[in-house]
Amino acid sequence: MLIVGVDTGGTFTDFIYKDGNSWGVHKRLSTPHDPSESVINGLKYIAGDRRVQVVHGSTVATNAILERKGVKTALISNEGFEDIVQIGRQNRSELYNLSFCKKPHIVPPELRFGITGRIDHNGNEVEPFSEDNVQDILKVIKDSEVESVAICLLFSYLNPEHENRMRSLLSEIDIPVSVSHEILAEFREFERTSTTVINAYVSPKMTRYLTLLQDFLDGYSLRIMQSNGGSISAETAMNESVRTILSGPAGGAVGAHAIGKMAGYDKLITFDMGGTSSDVALINGELPLTLESAIEDYPVKVPMIDIHTVGAGGGSIARIDAGGSLTVGPESAGADPGPICYGKGSEITVTDANLYLGRLIPDRFLGGEMSLKTDKLNGAMERMAAEAGLSPVELAEGILDIANTNMERAIRVISVERGYDPREFTMFAFGGAGGMHCAFLAKMLSIPKLFIPNNPGILSAVGMVMADVIKDYSLTVMRNQHNTTADDLENLFAPLEDQGRAALEDEGFASQDITVERFLDMRYQGQSFEIIVPFGGDWIEAFSQLHEHNYGYRNDAKTVEIVNIRLRTRGMPTKPEFPEAAELTAQMPDDAVIGTTETVFDSTLMKTRILDREKLLPGNKVDGPAIIIEYSSTLVIPPFAKGEVDAYGNLIFDIE
Repeated sequence: MLIVGVDTGGTFTDFIYKDGNSWGVHKRLSTPHDPSESVINGLKYIAGDRRVQVVHGSTVATNAILERKGVKTALISNEGFEDIVQIGRQNRSELYNLSFCKKPHIVPPELRFGITGRIDHNGNEVEPFSEDNVQDILKVIKDSEVESVAICLLFSYLNPEHENRMRSLLSEIDIPVSVSHEILAEFREFERTSTTVINAYVSPKMTRYLTLLQDFLDGYSLRIMQSNGGSISAETAMNESVRTILSGPAGGAVGAHAIGKMAGYDKLITFDMGGTSSDVALINGELPLTLESAIEDYPVKVPMIDIHTVGAGGGSIARIDAGGSLTVGPESAGADPGPICYGKGSEITVTDANLYLGRLIPDRFLGGEMSLKTDKLNGAMERMAAEAGLSPVELAEGILDIANTNMERAIRVISVERGYDPREFTMFAFGGAGGMHCAFLAKMLSIPKLFIPNNPGILSAVGMVMADVIKDYSLTVMRNQHNTTADDLENLFAPLEDQGRAALEDEGFASQDITVERFLDMRYQGQSFEIIVPFGGDWIEAFSQLHEHNYGYRNDAKTVEIVNIRLRTRGMPTKPEFPEAAELTAQMPDDAVIGTTETVFDSTLMKTRILDREKLLPGNKVDGPAIIIEYSSTLVIPPFAKGEVDAYGNLIFDIE
């Protein structure tokens, strides 16, 4: 059976596959009108009629929200709480904009319904569930051609009886339903409602998409990457699609963490630049998780790898604005029409600027499978340069400088603004366009080392085949240190652990291949936010130490509260292995040097070697200036970068 990792991006769909003991890679243009088309065609190309085991990172849920193209969704809440999703919190995203107005919510007012019945904060029924107005609600939902319903009732995480009764009644009209006690069994009504609504909004689209893939695979294994860095079954992804929103970027972070750790680097700033956007994350020994994510201002309170995204990619479009200034992005040319040099585009992009400066080799793109067009590009560059009052070279360098500045700002958000010094980390660069910009970014941020793995253009797909199968569970318990013992917490964790182990055993994992991780959401009494603390040993002291690390102080006189318990069950599949070279050699093979080209660095045209990465050997020294080509990416090594190939085939550069 072939094992295949698939990552669908805005411009390219990437594949990595393991056939016996050998590995292969494949890239093809994405098909935005139907993402499954490029996935299925790629699987046909790789596998033919053979059996396939697929782990897939999908952008279906993400794009449905960003483009507001999910399904028509209704919300059922308690009477008087119908507008909680619109009211939200008091925070204003544009504090000084006197004309600020919230965008219309994805669930319009006429599709928000309140029902009679109330559960209190102890899980007791204080007002019975009534069907008096439910039949009228069902009729409106059916007549309005609603395609999905979210149910979020007060304190249902303590007692789900009313939500289950409402779901049972909705089954009469045969419509997909998301219930909050299954999606997010935690307090904070607004965040729980928002997360449940997002799930209802995207799940039918994800279900249709995954059904197409399952029909093609004809029953063979299909797993979907989650935002938390683990995979889940396709069936779970259909029901809990909200967990797949950062599916693709999470795969990249997992792959970077695993490969970096294997090579001896555990403090990484990851830089993933694709065709549409760039994703950055800071890994300080372990993958960073967050529960405070939002997409399009909608809170999504499920565990996600803490990744920051900026709209700067190879396809980002350069324009002259009304004031005569040069701008780059966030709009992208995508896969269709794509950059001018792809043959169909008409607007200059970051990729076009790289080609114009000699940083891409036209007949070596995608291993020679795709040839870049220069004739049309030259004319477009000259016209925009004249409009901007610049030379074409100055325009191209300006485009790249602006793109690099946008990405530098994103890295500062996840490092400097959070108290981390980038100089203490190694930049781990990947993505189809990452290799062309990473050295410049590292220099701008004074990051001393640069790490470029093998096949950087498909690293997100690599991460998917390396990911564990992860199930996350949570429950609000509202305890404090004076009324709770370690044994009490063990008893609270027990049913979640039974549930998690059973779910993984159903997916074929033996008990010895399952690990359990337990956490507490803790805070000082009176605080509004929690810290996630591993459970075990002296958990009060562990919280105090973590609080002091994060905020610079501890208060041992203050009562500590346990707000939520969290459980993560992890199934350990067989992982791919990467061979380590027994010997290193400094002598570069003659056939590794393909030729030379002329490339612009700092407005100076320089003679630059063109190297074939597949021919480079562990131990080979690689000093800039150089252009290194490989199937999935092109690497630009400027004069200030000097490095070598390590024992695993990774390129490690010192940035001077």
